[in-house]
Amino acid sequence: MGLSPDNFHGLTLAVSSSIFIGASFIMKKKGLIKAGTKGIRAGSGGYTYLYEPLWWVGMISMIVGEIANFAAYAFAPAILVTPLGALSIIVSAVLAHFVLEEKLHIFGVLGCALCVVGSISIVLHAPQEKPIHSVKQVWQHATQPGFIVYTFLVLIVVAVLIFRYVPRYGHTHMVVYVGICSLMGSLTVMSVKAVGIALKLTFSEMNQFKYFETWVFVLVVTVCCVFQLNYLNKALDTFNTAIIAPFYYVMFTIFTILASVILFKDWESQSGAQIVTELCGFITILSGTFLLHKTKDMGNDASKDKDPPLVESPNHVDTPSNTDSHR
Repeated sequence: MGLSPDNFHGLTLAVSSSIFIGASFIMKKKGLIKAGTKGIRAGSGGYTYLYEPLWWVGMISMIVGEIANFAAYAFAPAILVTPLGALSIIVSAVLAHFVLEEKLHIFGVLGCALCVVGSISIVLHAPQEKPIHSVKQVWQHATQPGFIVYTFLVLIVVAVLIFRYVPRYGHTHMVVYVGICSLMGSLTVMSVKAVGIALKLTFSEMNQFKYFETWVFVLVVTVCCVFQLNYLNKALDTFNTAIIAPFYYVMFTIFTILASVILFKDWESQSGAQIVTELCGFITILSGTFLLHKTKDMGNDASKDKDPPLVESPNHVDTPSNTDSHR
């Protein structure tokens, strides 16, 4: 299946987003390292990095990447955009190897290759974005029984997790915090897509902000983002980031694709073979992501031995998952 113009625009924006976000981590880390030589390190409570221009370049790069990711949802289905977030991991790993001299092990290279192969598979078989001429159309989809049931189930599960499981297991079971973030994230992405479509149509001289439905979606984005950031910060403060990153990516992507399939019925126009191929591509990306994180220290450990690895692996590679919400 060929790419439609909208899917191509969404793909371009999603890949650009991954490049900007992946590069932002490297620039911010370089800035933190440089600032650490002039004062108290950030890990020790210092804020010297705020005076380091390179750190701000990294922050601006991340903001540009998030804006591009936001815009991508206005053009392409979530099934295409969301899994491509894994490409930022590749960008970070490769740049860390050359810029930060953090070693990339041969298994890290294999992980990058798996992410690329999986992404290509999804891109080639992604469903076409259905034409939407008004935010009211999105509202009609959102008020269908299927998505209403999904939304209520999400809110019920999140409420149970917050009031029953967070006090008991929040500090010992990572799935509690990550589950809240992922479930709310699926609603965030659907609302972000609606707001993105409203902006795209408004810029095309079809003002969508005169409809109350647009503002409802804006409110949902705001509320869901607050929930995501709150519980993601709790998760990052409690558990190992290297474990949270791939786990959050998997759960967030699964629930986002599920929500998109229910809301926009993305798979209606596709054959069984195309759907299976997309799922295989997604699983391939997951495999590459886990391999990258699982082997992130192998190159560093091996470098202490006499026989160094063929290539080198990142000490620590942050992902878009550590910084946001969306989608």
